[in-house]
Amino acid sequence: MSDGIKKPDPINREAVQKFREQKKKILRPEYYIKGILNHDRTILSQAITLVESSLPTHQKIASTIIEACIPHSAKSLRIGITGVPGVGKSTFIEALGKKVTGWGRKLAVLAIDPSSERSGGSIMGDKTRMENLSQDPDAFIRPSPSGGSLGGVARKTRETIILCEAAGFDTIFVETVGVGQSETAVHSMVDFFLLLMLAGAGDELQGIKRGIMEMADAIVITKADGANVQKADSAMIEFTNALHLFPPAESGWIPEALTCSAREGKGLEAIWQTILSYTDRTRENGFFQLNRDRQAIYRMYDFIDETLKSDFYIHPGIKQKLEKYEKKVLKRELSAYQAAQKILSGYRKK
Repeated sequence: MSDGIKKPDPINREAVQKFREQKKKILRPEYYIKGILNHDRTILSQAITLVESSLPTHQKIASTIIEACIPHSAKSLRIGITGVPGVGKSTFIEALGKKVTGWGRKLAVLAIDPSSERSGGSIMGDKTRMENLSQDPDAFIRPSPSGGSLGGVARKTRETIILCEAAGFDTIFVETVGVGQSETAVHSMVDFFLLLMLAGAGDELQGIKRGIMEMADAIVITKADGANVQKADSAMIEFTNALHLFPPAESGWIPEALTCSAREGKGLEAIWQTILSYTDRTRENGFFQLNRDRQAIYRMYDFIDETLKSDFYIHPGIKQKLEKYEKKVLKRELSAYQAAQKILSGYRKK
């Protein structure tokens, strides 16, 4: 008597085996290192995801990848770009980015946004708006991880820069989306800091950037087109005069104010030439390398600070102690200073 047709195995054993082999392969740092050095963007993206992950296993792999990529990094021009809300950062970055890739350079655009968890992921919106640049074979756009502290996001962005440079990108744009301390973080990881401004935005809006102006190597008044051209030209003169009031920069560079219309493509060549002139000047007088060296030391201390903070908050028992002493502070049984001292004292003993 026939047993009939044999029922097929519901599990694809071959597919399962391939998946297991691929998983083992992916967990090997050499897989990523080789792919990055071969300029494989898919593997670069995967490696950046590991860098952004908070899982200890991923962090260990990411650390090995970064160490291997460091000798192949530091060969790009790093440019920080920030600006007031509504200034048109995405439009500007896309327009200048297309020019840069058209001149034969390979561009990586990284965004640092410590507030993205609260703002609902504005970074992804920026990436979507840069549709033409995202399709450029010589450009790579990567949003920052959402949430987390500014220090953590900044550290991951610095590590991402290393990976992008090792992957062959010779120009890095680091965009800051938030207004506040994120500009200082970006300034600490770039060679040239570009501040985008609007003409006639009002003292309240401009006042946000008063401190940032001192960090700027150039100020660009955007949307200099149509009826706004005259306002932009007037603003350029005002900013030029204001920049000359600041003390001389250690770099030996006098910051410039320029205008541009990203929509019409006007002024972009002049902005890029200003960046190159700054780079030439600072390479000649030694400030370019001095600044890079300082940033490397800053990164070391920044990493120590971030690691100590992370270790503190994940330490067993700390969460309970924090809750306990929060109540004591609210009941006025202890001052905030005394409570902090007691918590830290207990942490040091362990």
